[in-house]
Amino acid sequence: MNPAPRGPAVIPRVPMPMVRPSHPATAPPPSLNDPVQFLPGVGPRRAEALAKVGVRTVGDLLEYFPARHERQEFRTIEHLEEGMTATIVGRIGAVAQKYSRRGPTVRATLIDNTGRCSLSWFNAPWIADRIERGSIVEVTGRVGVYGPLAEFTNPKIAVLDKNAPPVDESRPARLEPVYPATADLPVRAIRKLILDNLDRLLPLVQEPFTESYRRERDLPARSWSIAAMHRPTNEVDVTKARRRLAYEELLLMQLAVTLARHQRRSGPAAPVLKSSPQIDERIRRRFPFRLTKGQERAISEIVRDLAADRPMLRLVQGDVGCGKTVVALYAGLVSVANKHQFAIMAPTELLAQQHYRSICRYLEGSRVRHSLLIGGLPAARRRQMLKEIEHGEMDLVVGTHALIQEDVRFAKLGLVVVDEQHRFGVRQRATIKSKGPAPHYLVMTATPIPRTLAMTVFGDLDVTTIEDLPPGRSPITTRVATPLEQSKAWDFVRTRLGAGEQAYVVYPLIDESDKVEARAATTEYKRLSQQVFAGHRVGLLHGRLPQEVREAVMADFIAGRIAVLVATTVVEVGVDVANATCMVIEHAERYGLSQLHQLRGRVGRGAARGYCLLMTGSVGGAEGERLGVLARTTDGFKIAEEDLRLRGPGEMLGTRQHGLPELRVADLIRDGELLRMAQRDAGRIIADDPSLTQARYANLRHWMESKYRDALTLAGAG
Repeated sequence: MNPAPRGPAVIPRVPMPMVRPSHPATAPPPSLNDPVQFLPGVGPRRAEALAKVGVRTVGDLLEYFPARHERQEFRTIEHLEEGMTATIVGRIGAVAQKYSRRGPTVRATLIDNTGRCSLSWFNAPWIADRIERGSIVEVTGRVGVYGPLAEFTNPKIAVLDKNAPPVDESRPARLEPVYPATADLPVRAIRKLILDNLDRLLPLVQEPFTESYRRERDLPARSWSIAAMHRPTNEVDVTKARRRLAYEELLLMQLAVTLARHQRRSGPAAPVLKSSPQIDERIRRRFPFRLTKGQERAISEIVRDLAADRPMLRLVQGDVGCGKTVVALYAGLVSVANKHQFAIMAPTELLAQQHYRSICRYLEGSRVRHSLLIGGLPAARRRQMLKEIEHGEMDLVVGTHALIQEDVRFAKLGLVVVDEQHRFGVRQRATIKSKGPAPHYLVMTATPIPRTLAMTVFGDLDVTTIEDLPPGRSPITTRVATPLEQSKAWDFVRTRLGAGEQAYVVYPLIDESDKVEARAATTEYKRLSQQVFAGHRVGLLHGRLPQEVREAVMADFIAGRIAVLVATTVVEVGVDVANATCMVIEHAERYGLSQLHQLRGRVGRGAARGYCLLMTGSVGGAEGERLGVLARTTDGFKIAEEDLRLRGPGEMLGTRQHGLPELRVADLIRDGELLRMAQRDAGRIIADDPSLTQARYANLRHWMESKYRDALTLAGAG
């Protein structure tokens, strides 16, 4: 495989990592697709535990890479240094077990030829059954201090043979692979299983890249890289191996999205929806304000896409309140002006209703026929609406999942807009696009997406970012309130209510649960109504309430008849009440930063300043620092970068919904340059051979199809 060369580069010759003897295996070598159950040392019970972490085949086991590598120094007791991670060998001098309110504690002393140290285990009483006075053990852990002695707290321990030699401090430090583990599948068991089978499995590894391709990119061989990850000899080898395996993950992902993009671009022609000065003027008259520069740029790019005969595939992203709905409506009215229909699909009824109210306001007095299609409509009204849509008597339809029901048929669908598309499954998005022969497709999201994540999850879409906010938006002040500060926080909210403003109070649960220690909306609604906000009308909103009740509560809140809305995250998107200035989020530590930022965006939407109070039981440490990010900045993209770093793409945007497998080695934060290289290479490969049918790409295509079958099958979903 020889995409465009980049100039000479040299791969240093690196030896295969040291092969340690494994048990002899007389069975014939397995295939990478064989069930892992039939490997030596597995069996049905362990196979079941492996399946829970995604390891079902021999190939899965080979690619179950360590989460990290721990450097372990070999030391005698007299040479231990506080803070280091060390491995020592010695004899147990004494063992004692104590019980207290905090649980059982096992303490032991360890002696070698140079001195003694202390060992402690908390809440691990079984340790006392594994060791006894006189046992020879190997201990690995972080070195601390306990009185006059060095101490290991909760160290790893292995009982050795009575004749085990003492530690040789001249031995080089050992890198120990640490695998993602579970209670049924501890790290030690995974490590032993992989190392016992590694030499039998490495010959099965196929190399998809030619030697010249690897040389140009300074990539070692695949089999060497896999061996170096599982059986490392030094940090340099691990770095080279990780870079190689991260590159191939990113290249496969970029090939999948580039191929999907190419297939869509070469598919059926889309309707040509042209604008004109007259159409532009008529649409702009609908908006009683000047559009921002960001909105103007987005509209310009969308209008250019709509005028082409290939389907538009564009993502419009922007922070909460940047005016994406206006951009979507502009695009939809261009479609209607060209005698084509326009549909907006939102993930919740609340958001669909919010969009519809805004659209009704902008279209007041217009001849554009519009309707709201959601669940729970009276049967007669729904039948009439479906008839109007099918016969072309409805120009614009806003809806939820109800839009993708089989009986919804459009006469002439020109444009589909999907809001917060990561909340829909990939098949749902494919279904809405199938409602027309080849409609244009516009995605909107208020979850700012870091560039590296956009290149993977949304790599097949053109991306437009609206960076500015409409004029008149007030800044939002965010404070983290610890348990000692929460009384003052409630006082502050009452002050804002006294000034005629409104507030949200958000809880993570609807009802109390025995499994989760967290306050719930229904229980706290009573307390807040009767105590904290006595004298103010308090409303309750959550997803299990009947639709008519939800609509009545929202109508009262919008009209100002309710001062405080107690809710779950159902208000995360789609609620726009200019007079609401306070957002109180209980158990803020339970949410991701991007979700907290979305909730915060419900306030500060009018002329008055907005306030967000993050109530948390965490008074410091990692959680305090994480929430402090929100207090320091309102820049959604900075927050999204931090969220991506802390939580990963799967948690942040639900990337499994896109048919893309999880990244096992690559890191979208630190591997940005590697991702850009993979994107360039994928573009060159697909440009050279769009179907990957050439012989030199055969291994690559087979490899990609085995990992990305869902993404390629659903290439039209967006």
